[in-house]
Amino acid sequence: MVAVTYRDTTEQVATDQVVRLSAGARLIRLIVAAAILALTLAGTVVSDDEAFPFGPPRMYATRADPDAPVSSTRVVGLTDDGAEVPLSGGEVGLRRAEFEGQVPRLVTNPELLGLLAATYADNHPDAESLQAVAIIVRRYELDDGVRTGAYVDDVLVTYPIPDPEDRP
Repeated sequence: MVAVTYRDTTEQVATDQVVRLSAGARLIRLIVAAAILALTLAGTVVSDDEAFPFGPPRMYATRADPDAPVSSTRVVGLTDDGAEVPLSGGEVGLRRAEFEGQVPRLVTNPELLGLLAATYADNHPDAESLQAVAIIVRRYELDDGVRTGAYVDDVLVTYPIPDPEDRP
């Protein structure tokens, strides 16, 4: 481990001397700045998020309609009595953003949700067993950017967990 030292700046002598860049150095900086601006403009006009950092990510480059619904995706396990057990908050070793990036894959291959249920069971041996795993998108209604309290749940996919006796 390297020791941290603090420079004492109180003993430094103040100077009025200004160090100026040479003409060549200013020209290089101008060329680099112009190239970055040109690439950013081209990425903004021609491309989309895949052009980052030479094109702004869409989520920061556009303004959302303050009256449009806001979507929140979650993955839940369902127990015998229908209670929801959150699986997308790190309960199975994946964070919510990691789940959201895999939603198209999980909808196409719902059997992968069974792996999430198995991981949950391994991590929580005393918990009630899951009967199914579902991906649910909740769309919150907004009025001028403020939640109205109304929402709609859209179940993208539900995967029933096979009984242990039915598993290969």
